[in-house]
Amino acid sequence: MSELKKRLSFILESPKHNTEEKLEKVCHLLDQEISYFNWTGFYFKNGDKDELKLGPYVGAETDHIIIPYGKGICGQVAVSNQTFIVPDVHLQDNYLSCSIDTKAEIVVPIFKNGENIGQIDIDSHTIDPFTKEDLELLEWLCNEVSKIL
Repeated sequence: MSELKKRLSFILESPKHNTEEKLEKVCHLLDQEISYFNWTGFYFKNGDKDELKLGPYVGAETDHIIIPYGKGICGQVAVSNQTFIVPDVHLQDNYLSCSIDTKAEIVVPIFKNGENIGQIDIDSHTIDPFTKEDLELLEWLCNEVSKIL
């Protein structure tokens, strides 16, 4: 994982790319390096509205460009400010399906100056694939991403 962290840091620190490009490159790298990350993307608070807006992502196209707070896993994280790991999405009542292939999801919030400003959202086509190492990597990444926002 430390090699992956180095590569992610290199992307985030690159003076050649703007924030949007950096986030897209982060999505691509995670998608390439972790086989069970099948949709990787960012959502951010949409201005002053109680909703999330889709940012850079890699994976199948999604209809969920805007997600109201409280709706689905992402919307719940926007309200709870807590990481949410869903080992099996079919057991969740408040789940917004992006793809019939999605079996599990992890959403980690991004904080800037103590405020929840967004999140990374990862879907997997495998039931219960996310490890403690994945969680640590994503929490570290969200902390690093907050520094460039």
